[in-house]
Amino acid sequence: MTASGSPPFRVVLVCTGNTCRSAIGEALLRQALTARGVAGVDLSPHRARLLTPEVATSAGLLLTMARHHRSRVLELVPDARVHLLGEFAGRRGAEAEVADPYGADLEMYRTTRDDLASMMDAVAARIAAEYLDDRR
Repeated sequence: MTASGSPPFRVVLVCTGNTCRSAIGEALLRQALTARGVAGVDLSPHRARLLTPEVATSAGLLLTMARHHRSRVLELVPDARVHLLGEFAGRRGAEAEVADPYGADLEMYRTTRDDLASMMDAVAARIAAEYLDDRR
């Protein structure tokens, strides 16, 4: 429960193996929310797990790294509250997807981290404005 007595708002980040992009994104989103003083968001410590209908329906918001992830979420739960992370942050086109660094060199992981980091202030602001304003 949050200080206001409401349950935490749960955000789930989704990628292919849930070991690279979603783990990095979770840490960066946690930092961005904390920097904004936003409370009441559940970003439970990241662990790679299979996305199930139960996980999808229990989330207040699902943010995916690629369009095909969003499509898969909607196949599992047609009314899921799911967005492509980059589009949620205001990006369009190919820039809205986050490249998968899996199997690449360290520089690619750094590029992915930087790409995710560049979006997180906008994501945190949007979560606070659209999903949490009425919970304060």
